[in-house]
Amino acid sequence: MSASLAVQRLAALSGALAVSAGAYGAHGFRLSNRDEYQRELFSTANTYHYYHTLAMLGASRCRKPALAGAVLLAGMSSFCGPLYYQAITGDPSFSKLAPIGGVLFIAGWLTMAL
Repeated sequence: MSASLAVQRLAALSGALAVSAGAYGAHGFRLSNRDEYQRELFSTANTYHYYHTLAMLGASRCRKPALAGAVLLAGMSSFCGPLYYQAITGDPSFSKLAPIGGVLFIAGWLTMAL
């Protein structure tokens, strides 16, 4: 399987997860008794999850799809993962990873320019 196809398939799986998380956020999480900050964290995580899933689709068409896809996937895991976790559990222990994920997002976009 080519790197381009692998990144495209990972983007498809990520998109399915983003839609599932968005549905949970709209129908389950939003109606739970969470504070406004937790709702905002969940919404931010979901928004960035969607945007960078679309970026992964674009990465599958760049010159170095494996590198760009890996960096974007690491960014999604490091940024969105801790935000989802803190929003759901209220535990901020992984929140220090979010800035690293943000830097990886920027690096992923720049990698597509190579």
